[in-house]
Amino acid sequence: MTISFPTSTNQYEVEIKSLIGTKARADKFRTKLERLFKEKLKLTEQSSQLNHYFIGESLDKVHDLLLPHIPNLQHDSFSNILHHGKNISVRTRKLNDQVILVMKASIDDTTSSNGISRLEFEVRLPSLTLDQLDQLLLDAGLQYQAKWSRWRESFQAGNVTISIDKNAGYGYLAEFEMLVGSADNVDHAKKELRKLMEKLGVKELGQKHLERMFAYYNSNWKDYYGTEKTFTIEE
Repeated sequence: MTISFPTSTNQYEVEIKSLIGTKARADKFRTKLERLFKEKLKLTEQSSQLNHYFIGESLDKVHDLLLPHIPNLQHDSFSNILHHGKNISVRTRKLNDQVILVMKASIDDTTSSNGISRLEFEVRLPSLTLDQLDQLLLDAGLQYQAKWSRWRESFQAGNVTISIDKNAGYGYLAEFEMLVGSADNVDHAKKELRKLMEKLGVKELGQKHLERMFAYYNSNWKDYYGTEKTFTIEE
């Protein structure tokens, strides 16, 4: 399947997660989704993903080392998020056979790694392997925070993307996402996503609960990365 990428690389991502857990519950959720949207629901992605998260005290060297690999049309967006974003989350991704750099910066009081509203930069880097891209970030002084693996199935329903993820460690998650071009539209997007989740009968995964899950995985990722194993963190 061909996976399309947005032409705009500097946009606001509004994303809300729901913890589904088991395959049986994921199958029921998919059925509800198909019944709600019928022919308006379009399958847009089926992918195997590796996601590597990085941490570091400074991102100064990241700009200089990676800029030569960033397409010219995306230089401004790349520089903007690095120079003006806050609490920047840096990750590399292998999506099927494509290597991607993803950077997210928080614009509200949630985190840039898992927050609801974020400024996002995403670019494909076909000249690099995942290992080569990782090494550039390591050379820039960053360190691995954790490595994640998942299978993703994504659907488009109007301006909303709904994904069903099977994550190592977490089990099944549903993600509801809208991309908006202005921070002024973020609150409206949140409301629309929550209305949709209510129709589908799924519960929002709270930020504090998600942060505890994220922290546990980061401390134990070598036990879960690339496996079928899951864990449970109580609310």
